[in-house]
Amino acid sequence: MSPVVAYQLATGVLLVGAVLVKTVMDKPMAGPMSRCPSCNGTGRVNCMCSRWSDGDVGCRSCAGSGRMACSSCGGSGTGRPLPVQVSVRPPGNPRPY
Repeated sequence: MSPVVAYQLATGVLLVGAVLVKTVMDKPMAGPMSRCPSCNGTGRVNCMCSRWSDGDVGCRSCAGSGRMACSSCGGSGTGRPLPVQVSVRPPGNPRPY
């Protein structure tokens, strides 16, 4: 096998590997997102101006509709994963308390 063919073969294998890793990384780890329990998947909830006013409706949040974007899901209607930071101490000298 000539060096040019071996180089091209190695480059092709590397590109296919990169595509496979990207495909796996793009898939959500927790499966499909569930409906938001606050808005029941609609993405909208009753606006505060309709809850506490004397019958009239209309503010900047709802633009007069009486419904605003859900604060739990951001208006998407699906649950959002919570960002979590995990810190791991290296093994060795434990920290005294």
